[in-house]
Amino acid sequence: MAFHQTTRSMSSAKVWNVYLSGEIHSDWREVISKGVADKKLPVALTSPNTSHEDSDDCGAIILGMEEKRQNWDKVGANMNNIRTKTLIREADVVVVRFGEKYRQWNAAFDAGYAAALGKSIITLHPPSISHMLKEVNASASVVCEDASQVVDTLAYVIDGTLPETPRDGDDFVPIADRLGKGNPNP
Repeated sequence: MAFHQTTRSMSSAKVWNVYLSGEIHSDWREVISKGVADKKLPVALTSPNTSHEDSDDCGAIILGMEEKRQNWDKVGANMNNIRTKTLIREADVVVVRFGEKYRQWNAAFDAGYAAALGKSIITLHPPSISHMLKEVNASASVVCEDASQVVDTLAYVIDGTLPETPRDGDDFVPIADRLGKGNPNP
């Protein structure tokens, strides 16, 4: 079955603000950034501070050492929270990445905050952790398994462009072929 890819200009000159939340130990942000640039999408990407050490130590570096680590963490977390809350509030779309190796409590919190603000959420994670993220995924508009799916989702949402090849390749069957052309209830 032939797949017909078309481009529709569905967007005006709007620049979409996309916040990239989540794990900092892989290149997923770079993959999305490159994909957005390659497709020439009008997207401004933002994220938390992705330097783990700076994020942990910012309070002590700026305000001075604290005697108790718990307070040190709170001061740093509060500083990071200024950026996070501001950028999520300004975002049109929030992408939240969960990896298998680390527990991303901050990413789950970001997803909850974005959901409370009524933001469109795209989650990104391997299928193996879908069950533990079922509540987060329930608030997401789209659940992706790899960063290229996020880029393809943004391209479709922004300008109506679909990938040249369906994810399922030759196994893809258009809905009209599955349910019959003219089906009033596709």
